[in-house]
Amino acid sequence: MKKIVLVMALIGFASCQQEKIGFVDNVKLMESYKEKLDIEARFKTKSEAFGKKRDSISQAFQLEAQDFQGRAEKMSQAKAQEEYGKLQQRSQMIGQQLQQEEQQLQMQGQIEMDSLVSNVKREIKAFGKANGYSFILSGGEGGSVLYGTEANDVTDAVVKILNENYKK
Repeated sequence: MKKIVLVMALIGFASCQQEKIGFVDNVKLMESYKEKLDIEARFKTKSEAFGKKRDSISQAFQLEAQDFQGRAEKMSQAKAQEEYGKLQQRSQMIGQQLQQEEQQLQMQGQIEMDSLVSNVKREIKAFGKANGYSFILSGGEGGSVLYGTEANDVTDAVVKILNENYKK
């Protein structure tokens, strides 16, 4: 019985020795991946354009509200209340429209980033298969690698492949 356990332990130890394990530093990968940087730059540009549009609409509405205040003094109270109600409705409509546009912009950015992450996972899987890895672990902030030698860090190789494929 002891011999069987010893043989099993030796087989287990030998099979463990044959496993090729690497890790990818997710933070470093994402900071170096050109497609991710391009997506962020596009989103920043769109976000800044939206901010300018929002500010422009807000300023125009403020001018309209100030104009109303000047006209309201010359109106009857009933007419002023009616106009004020219309102004409030317009304000709510503008606010809702801007909120919807902002949410749509954020959703587009999230969809692009989700697609990018899926692509990165596919490339890591393909890299692992092509290079004989049994496991490629996630490192960096929030990763599961608490320690890894430089020799097992495949981040640079994966980033190189991702960036080369992105150029195509």
